[in-house]
Amino acid sequence: MARLTCSSAYRHGVTTTVELTRFRVSPERATDLVAARAGMIADFQADRDGFLGATLVQLPDGEWLDIVEWRSPEDFAASRSKGGNLPGIQAFFALIDEVVSMEEGTSR
Repeated sequence: MARLTCSSAYRHGVTTTVELTRFRVSPERATDLVAARAGMIADFQADRDGFLGATLVQLPDGEWLDIVEWRSPEDFAASRSKGGNLPGIQAFFALIDEVVSMEEGTSR
């Protein structure tokens, strides 16, 4: 498991929006994905209002789960509309072979 940042908002009774994205990466690119993660997180921190933190989880069979925490559904929607607008985000996204699923939820 690669873990770079994680919000503790849930521990303080604050409701947050949670983005769950499951995707596949070829085993040969897994090390590059983890290396690109820091650039993506830095770009999110600089450019995405309401970004609280993210945890990247390596699953079996080349699958990964990205758990991203947002202050609100509006912040998450605004981030989605920006897509891969910065180099660190683009580099991370480029290593993803296939998105398996994307979900949005609320922490309680």
